[in-house]
Amino acid sequence: MSLSNLNVWDYVVNFIDILLVWFVIYKLLTIIRGTKAIQLLKGIFVIVIVKSLSNLFGFNTLGWLMAQVMNWGVLAILVIFQPELRRALEQLGRGKLFSRGTVPEENQQERLVEEILKASTYMAKRRIGALITIEKGTELGDYVETGIPLKSYISSELLINIFIPNTPLHDGAVILQNNQVAAAACYLPLSESPFISKELGTRHRAAIGMSEVTDSLTIVVSEETGGISVTKNGELYRDLDQESFRAMLTSELVVENIKTTSSGIWNWRGKKNG
Repeated sequence: MSLSNLNVWDYVVNFIDILLVWFVIYKLLTIIRGTKAIQLLKGIFVIVIVKSLSNLFGFNTLGWLMAQVMNWGVLAILVIFQPELRRALEQLGRGKLFSRGTVPEENQQERLVEEILKASTYMAKRRIGALITIEKGTELGDYVETGIPLKSYISSELLINIFIPNTPLHDGAVILQNNQVAAAACYLPLSESPFISKELGTRHRAAIGMSEVTDSLTIVVSEETGGISVTKNGELYRDLDQESFRAMLTSELVVENIKTTSSGIWNWRGKKNG
């Protein structure tokens, strides 16, 4: 009887152990989803597959090369992702390892939408060029550091004032982070895609480039046409009217709408990339 109970207990412990491992893996994937680390995991997965195939088919040279990559890759990961690892340890110390951070209240996000809409509409009517990037899952700290730190309360008046021509901060992008104007005059990566329309300028190319390397939402106000465009996931949606622009901002930034539209399908009209 005791031996039977021991076997049952072992099964229960093993089952709980497996569940805990899967839970930890799931939470870690949730934390890194939408960050640069997810690309790293994809790369590691490819290297492991190539290493396994090399061993299977006897490709000794390729297998040795993959083994060196795996051996030295750990050190490279520690160096490249030092900020992320430090942040994870800080969260562990605060007991927030499995939290992606405090989610802003819905009314704050609705106010954010209204302020951005008001500022963009004002600048579009007066042909004032603007470039505004809103942080989502991927942290934009590297890009914030290229600009002038503000850490200011978000208001349409502040956004408009930043982009007034010939002012010190008007040249570059404004980055909104954690419901604040994190920095202005920031440099964004320019897209090198050959499919971008030649009539688009540096602001649009920078907005597309930003959307190619992060999951951020970037708003462009053209000083030539006064058109409002938005980039996301490498796609450019041009010359949106006020209703479509509001719908897009609400769908992307308001928590309730994000939960109810988890498929991520955009259901508004807009001209795509030229």
